[in-house]
Amino acid sequence: MFNPTVTGTEAGLLGVEEDKGGREWSGVMPQKGKSPYGPGPIAAIVVALEPQPPPGPRKTAHGLEMRSIAIRLQNKTRIKTNIPFLQNVLSNTQFLHATVDTQFIDENQELFNLKPTQNRAQKLLHYLGHVMVNGPTTPLPVKAKPSAIDPVIPPVSLGDPPLGFRDVLLRDGPEGFAKAVRAHKGLLLMDTTFRDAHQSLLATRVRTHDLKKISPFVSHNFNNLYSLENWGGATFDVAMRFLSECPWKRLQEMRALIPNVPFQMLLRGANAVGYTNYPDNAVFKFCEVAKENGMDVFRVFDSLNYLPNMLLGMEAAGAAGGGGEAAISYTGDVSDPARQKYSLDYYMKLADELVRAGTHVLCIKDMAGLLKPESSKMLIGALRDRFPDVPIHVHTHDTAGAGVAAMLACAEAGADVVDVAVDSMAGMTSQPSMGAMVACAKGTKLDTGIPLEKVYDYSEYWEVARGLYAPFDCTATMKSGNADVYENEIPGGQYTNLHFQAHSMGLGHKFKQVKKSYTEANKLLGDLIK
Repeated sequence: MFNPTVTGTEAGLLGVEEDKGGREWSGVMPQKGKSPYGPGPIAAIVVALEPQPPPGPRKTAHGLEMRSIAIRLQNKTRIKTNIPFLQNVLSNTQFLHATVDTQFIDENQELFNLKPTQNRAQKLLHYLGHVMVNGPTTPLPVKAKPSAIDPVIPPVSLGDPPLGFRDVLLRDGPEGFAKAVRAHKGLLLMDTTFRDAHQSLLATRVRTHDLKKISPFVSHNFNNLYSLENWGGATFDVAMRFLSECPWKRLQEMRALIPNVPFQMLLRGANAVGYTNYPDNAVFKFCEVAKENGMDVFRVFDSLNYLPNMLLGMEAAGAAGGGGEAAISYTGDVSDPARQKYSLDYYMKLADELVRAGTHVLCIKDMAGLLKPESSKMLIGALRDRFPDVPIHVHTHDTAGAGVAAMLACAEAGADVVDVAVDSMAGMTSQPSMGAMVACAKGTKLDTGIPLEKVYDYSEYWEVARGLYAPFDCTATMKSGNADVYENEIPGGQYTNLHFQAHSMGLGHKFKQVKKSYTEANKLLGDLIK
């Protein structure tokens, strides 16, 4: 008995037919819903129409190879087939020239010199399964050990922490919060130390334990922060996969310790905090539970500025009662007339759509640190003129070292909030220095109102705490930022990971070539949003 002919499937090539033979009857009554024909076919015939040789029966050989791979992938390695023998026949010169007769096999005993298969397909499948279950086994490129010194927690005042912007958010809602931000005199800061800073510098490995120890100090001394970014992005994934922590518990415990400063997370639109598109109801439920566990402001972005994905995230955050901050991913250079794909007009049109959709705060998300002072003035100045009542928030990375200058230019042009990280967790692929921004704005109309001496204490804690994560610290392989980011446009966290991986693979000395290849790939793909 034969099943219907299968055309171009397992054989893997158009023009190749495979007839699967009947299955052997074992004499045992089958279970309900089970085939009585045993574990597999007892015969399979590969048929192909070949051109006049040479070049020879390539389709037939390919079909046999695909059949062999299919058998191995089904873990039927004990099944004996005549495929190696047939492959020898198909490569035999006499056979290829069609000069065979009935003595062909007798006269060509080398046909029985069967080469063992390399079993590449099953080896690859086994490797992928091992990595998925047990994680990668790539050795760390450094021998650094965690520091044996525990960070000293600076003293904290007794009593309840002072009121902060979260009290405004809880009292007046997201709309009232946005109005308070816009009406605020001076520059507001968002501290990324609890999330993007260590994601960029320490592979997101900072534990809840070390975040909790410094949380009361933050609550009592940085109550006038716009927000504290402490969740979302890669933290959710890393907490579960590498730290064996519950990301929800982290959020709950920090909320109990910092009741007065708004918490902010990074939401990847329809991707939430994962790496694939999720059903709409899953994203809505995620935002709802995040809000219930202490999240306040949802920064929503899409890596390609795909509006439908962003709108879904904004709707989910709004339905949960959170503040919505729509983020436009920035790339290129609006001050360069030669760079027209991502021109000022491109960003203005996208901002129009997001404001029309009801975002509470408008954000420019400069993931590669490409904003220069001049482009900052042009972009933020144009946005402020177009949207006088909407708060503007700017995020950048300090890869080239110009982050403080760019953020000061943004503030001068009308930005209400800029992102910083505490000094010992700032610079390079992280955010600009909090201390530098506070000092530069002090005594001006942009004065942040944050005491510099408190920034010093905060920074001292993290300088020592950072040593606990020495094996993951990017400075083990990367000693400085690099202005070539204006050419390769590699996002901050990606730059760190790529550099670390290059050293892990013994290619650290070729990192300049790696970055050049990245630049070429970006051009080939049409200059993507970063």
